[in-house]
Amino acid sequence: MQNWIKFLTLFLSSFLFAQQTTFKFDFGTDRTENGFIPITSTSKFDKKIGYGFMDISGLKSVDNGGNALTGDFITSDKPFYFSVAIPEGNYNITINLGDSKGASETTVRVENRRLMLNDIKTKQGEIVEKQISVHVKDSIIRNQNGEKIGIIKLKPRETKYLHWDNLLTIEFNDKTPKVSSVVIQPNPTAKTIYITGDSTVVDAQYEPWASWGQMFPYFFVPNEVVIANYAESGETLKAFEDRHRIDKIWNKINPGDYLFIQFGHNDQKAGNSIKSGYKKRLKEWIGKAKQLGAIPVLVTSMNRRVFDESNKIVNTLDDFPDAMREIAKEENVYLIDLNAMSETLFEAMGPENSKKAFVYYPANSYPNQPTVLADDTHFNTYGAYELAKCVVKSIVDQNLPLKKYISKNYKTFNPNKPDDIDRFHWPESIFMESLKPDGN
Repeated sequence: MQNWIKFLTLFLSSFLFAQQTTFKFDFGTDRTENGFIPITSTSKFDKKIGYGFMDISGLKSVDNGGNALTGDFITSDKPFYFSVAIPEGNYNITINLGDSKGASETTVRVENRRLMLNDIKTKQGEIVEKQISVHVKDSIIRNQNGEKIGIIKLKPRETKYLHWDNLLTIEFNDKTPKVSSVVIQPNPTAKTIYITGDSTVVDAQYEPWASWGQMFPYFFVPNEVVIANYAESGETLKAFEDRHRIDKIWNKINPGDYLFIQFGHNDQKAGNSIKSGYKKRLKEWIGKAKQLGAIPVLVTSMNRRVFDESNKIVNTLDDFPDAMREIAKEENVYLIDLNAMSETLFEAMGPENSKKAFVYYPANSYPNQPTVLADDTHFNTYGAYELAKCVVKSIVDQNLPLKKYISKNYKTFNPNKPDDIDRFHWPESIFMESLKPDGN
């Protein structure tokens, strides 16, 4: 009888948890704040209960006494990942970081290394409360009644991505990450910026690859704006349609939301006609976004790292950037000319130093990498961060309505004077792969 009661209790608690959209977790020991779920160093993720750490090795519970919520915490000497089974949507996440008897240093990312909090340092005895806003997605396309009407055709490699696994995963990283609580609440009012594009935009899961899309959330005020990155490596405008990625967005986007569109690298290689294919689809997307009350923003594709004998960037994208500029004028929509800004940025870096922004690494720098990595299209985390700042700069300089949502994390930026790479902060995640993303 006792076993049956225990089973029934576990089943009911699991069922109720699965229906929840608000969650309160007290990290540390079994000494727990009222109304919070205790999370200790042994709380390994369990599908039955719907939450826990991806890996508990190296985790340490510390209890300093005092306040039940902030007097204890979880820490580790390596990155650790906390996952929660949660319905797709926009969420605010409130996190308490610090140590009532010591100092801490924490960087927070979500899903596929999407940057949220960078190098948050607390002094001895200091506890800080930080908020981030996150978009959680799945591959199912639903109508307004929530009924399934389709599905995104994911590529095989996408099945391993953290942003398609029906979980919200939070990465805690840095020298001394110390987490005492995590509260997750729905955010139904935030503007959503939907991003479409290819491997130069995607939330890349594996070090050393990165894109501006996954750095973008760091520069926005939480609660007001949420970034929803639907880009994927190797995609063209046509492929984005064929795999129903854009259909997913059309069924989710709301009036006042934004649709960022950056394609060109793969459209060029696919032999798509600028006139009958590329421009036609751009116009159709712009028209559909406007029809739904959303705000389209065109982003020209950044340059590849190809220099001429005078150390000037060579245009390898044919007429695709110009075609997008023309469409922006014809359709009277916002344009972020990342193509022009990247030319300035890369020329300021120069042929040799610009390698530090791309995936250029000696053999054996990463697992299963017997040969050198030398990629003139795809960026590392530093390059992706610099390009994200270019996009934000354009928003600010053009006085786009989104300007009022830019956070204090963005100070100012001049592509003629790139940030010093030695001052760029990025503790690497545990996910690493030398395989080049789709597309070029």
